[in-house]
Amino acid sequence: MLRIGVLGSGKGSNFRAIADAIGRGGLDAEVRVVISDVASAGILELARVRGLRAEFVEPGRFKTKLEPEAERRVVEILQSAGAEWVVLAGYMRMIKPPLLEAFPRRIVNIHPSLLPAFPGLEAWRQALAAGVAETGCTVHYVDAGMDTGEVIAQRAVPVLPGDTAETLHARIQVAEHALYPEVLAGLAAAAD
Repeated sequence: MLRIGVLGSGKGSNFRAIADAIGRGGLDAEVRVVISDVASAGILELARVRGLRAEFVEPGRFKTKLEPEAERRVVEILQSAGAEWVVLAGYMRMIKPPLLEAFPRRIVNIHPSLLPAFPGLEAWRQALAAGVAETGCTVHYVDAGMDTGEVIAQRAVPVLPGDTAETLHARIQVAEHALYPEVLAGLAAAAD
């Protein structure tokens, strides 16, 4: 069983997909804690509704990363909750050494493109602007770079004529919600 801590900054749709897969028995995992850098993030409410520990950590003054003491606090919360893996689900900050060192090769992320194409923010908009015929999503291990960690799995999504950023993003999210629980299930099976 994977004992996971989830980090998210937004609505929590990937967290919901993971929690639903656990509930259906399709993913041998247990969510030990959900942490957000945004006090009003929907992911925290989704966790509370499910009776899960939900924690807000004040991020500090940086926009793209946590303050070092905040990152250490995240590590403390994850460890005190018994998390063995860290799952990023719409977490909008770079991961730094305190967390990378505490969970070596046990932090995963999902990104809305076929990496290495279109790293960073709003990858679906980047794909549309580039005029590609196909994009998708990638689950990867997290390292110190921006979306540069080793790819675990990808799922392609076609860019359709007439797509807007919103329609393309919605289809990528459908793929994400299927792929992420599948990859986590594979990691759980490998850990047995």
